[in-house]
Amino acid sequence: MLRENLKKVPFNLEDNDIAWVEKTLKEMTLEEKIGQLFCPIGISSDERVLKNSILTKHVGGIMYRPGSSEDMQKTHLFLQNNSKVPLLISANLEAGGDGIATDGTSFGKQMQVAATADPEQAYRLGKIACSEGGATGCNWAFAPVVDIDFNFRNPITNVRTYGDDPDRVLQMAKEYLRAAKEENVAVSIKHFPGDGVDERDQHLVTSVNTQSKDEWDATFGKVYKGLIDEGALTVMAGHISLPAYQERDGYLPATLSVELLQGLLREKLGFNGMVVTDATPMVGFTSAMSRKKAVPAAIARGCDMFLFNKDLEEDVSYMIKGYHEGILTDDRLNEAVTRILATKASLMLHKKKKEKTLVPRTSELEKIGCKKHEEWAYECADQAITLVKDTQNLLPINPNVHKKVLLQILGDFPSNDRVFIKFNEVLTQQGFEVIEYEREDFGAPLDTVEEFKAKYDLVIYIGNIENASNKTVSRLNWYTFFGMGNNIPWFVEEVPTLFVSLANPYHLLDAPMIKTYINGYSNNNFVIEKVVEKLLGHSEFKGENPVDPFCGRISTTY
Repeated sequence: MLRENLKKVPFNLEDNDIAWVEKTLKEMTLEEKIGQLFCPIGISSDERVLKNSILTKHVGGIMYRPGSSEDMQKTHLFLQNNSKVPLLISANLEAGGDGIATDGTSFGKQMQVAATADPEQAYRLGKIACSEGGATGCNWAFAPVVDIDFNFRNPITNVRTYGDDPDRVLQMAKEYLRAAKEENVAVSIKHFPGDGVDERDQHLVTSVNTQSKDEWDATFGKVYKGLIDEGALTVMAGHISLPAYQERDGYLPATLSVELLQGLLREKLGFNGMVVTDATPMVGFTSAMSRKKAVPAAIARGCDMFLFNKDLEEDVSYMIKGYHEGILTDDRLNEAVTRILATKASLMLHKKKKEKTLVPRTSELEKIGCKKHEEWAYECADQAITLVKDTQNLLPINPNVHKKVLLQILGDFPSNDRVFIKFNEVLTQQGFEVIEYEREDFGAPLDTVEEFKAKYDLVIYIGNIENASNKTVSRLNWYTFFGMGNNIPWFVEEVPTLFVSLANPYHLLDAPMIKTYINGYSNNNFVIEKVVEKLLGHSEFKGENPVDPFCGRISTTY
């Protein structure tokens, strides 16, 4: 890789930084260079496991799923203290500090931020996510998501995106990037060449962006070019094809496509930074090519770093074998490792290692869930919650009129209990009598219409269908058979009924008969408290729809 490239955006390295990159590369063995290509997932915090199974592979980075901030910081400190070359420590810092710390601030999903129509909220998301992540030792955010939610059926983009307007996506992502730079955390804009067009999940299949060249240039191309020019350090390549730009590669995922990685990303868009694959155990990657070939091919064809493994030791052996077989050349290996080292130098990790400041002092954990961040989260929730429709003029609700409330949580997620407890708590505090929906035994007598009307004054559905990988759909599933029982909303003309979605904003597709519908976009407690406040009329609804919640159907608007 040319020395001059390291002085350009996004690295912007000085001569002494470049000297460190070159010296480090020159002194590396083949095994150490190969190791730098890998960013495995951290399964254990056991120091013996880390030393013997991770650090002996000379990995260039690592990512953990969220744990307590104290445990995360301790683990990151051990890793950095025992790694010859400083590590890139990553996390999915998409919605706040909770992307790495279970006690971190759950600020809000990106679509919640977009619903505020306030770029300052996107900056605050980046500030919270990267300052709290940084306090634990993270220096690389797998965020912001810059997919565009064009297809309401897509089960994985959804509230992780800033919506369906490319201009808003770019504006909000720039603000996240600005905050990340202030916190000295690298971003990884994802998932190139762009998710949200196909209705399928790349965890399960190589998905396809079916846009024409002109369509892509005006949307995803505009977003990526804008963020590249703004200095995004890394791009995450998805297991997504873009046939309009793949005359030879056909439907290969971007992670294995020379035309997308070299032709589109490097040459047309001018990206000079580091490219990391999305998680390689995904079927969108594993089904495209035999793994023995795909592991070295991902680097040979233009990715610089390899994310996660089926088995780390096996993947390392595949990479080494690919090198010896000529799939991965010396030039391409050295270029990839140079970009990895340059990313680290851009973050000043080499200097921090000398100063022993790669992981902050324990006192920095005071940022985690601090009062200021909580205040910001309440403000974002207040600005974002969106009244999509109230054609029955139900709102505001009143405990004197709607005393007995049947509360139903829709979804099957670990957060369901917390969500119910919080809603029950705040509604009860306001004088409502909350009755929790319980699945009926269809062998027992069911409520008649008159019995149902006598038991309840109001029905509140809480949609808690979270974004989750490996799902073919993100839709409502009713428990009730036909209109039997009290789960499916057969009763909307009998008892006032409203729906609050805390995740998927498109549930009117499956519940168009419900005439009062609210999108909250996130299921954190800040949103729940603000939702109830607005249902009672104590504050106005301020959010703006970042997508079409009516899914293009007139019938859902009534």
